Amino acid sequence: MSRPTTAARRYAEAAFELAERDDAFDAWADGLGLVAGVAADDTVSRFMDNPAIPHGDRQAAVTGLFEGRVAPGALNLARLLAKRGRFETLPAVAAEFTRLLNRRNGLVEAVVTSAAPLTAAETDAIGARIRTMTGSGVSLRTELDPGLIGGLTVKVGDQLLDASVRGRLERLRDRLVAGSR
Repeated sequence: MSRPTTAARRYAEAAFELAERDDAFDAWADGLGLVAGVAADDTVSRFMDNPAIPHGDRQAAVTGLFEGRVAPGALNLARLLAKRGRFETLPAVAAEFTRLLNRRNGLVEAVVTSAAPLTAAETDAIGARIRTMTGSGVSLRTELDPGLIGGLTVKVGDQLLDASVRGRLERLRDRLVAGSR
């Protein structure tokens, strides 16, 4: 996951405070997940962030898409971001909200990137290993990157563990270049 913008982080923190006040973390997380999924579509984001489209039309579109499907707070946030021309930031807001919720629940986020799809057993084994290393629960997400050639990388917080073939080749190249000087 890329680093959230300052605006996305601030919106997520405000949403988190409201969720905490109302003890509605699940409703907010579900709502933001749904809204972020729609906002990730470039066509929708371009429409919602288009300054040539009147605010009222954008507000009506957001209401039509999400009313009755998401918590009122998430709907209000989506309306606000559409009004301000920042609807495209909703995926980053949702990701930051999830990070804050995981931290509150004592979970660390980990992203495992592999060259080929992992089996359920491999994913479970990696999750167990990360739980042992960190001493806390793990929210594990897997991604594919054929450019790794083989092996995998594991990112836990700010720490990156690189056990990929591409990483090994890059380290070997660096040592060879350094040795030739």
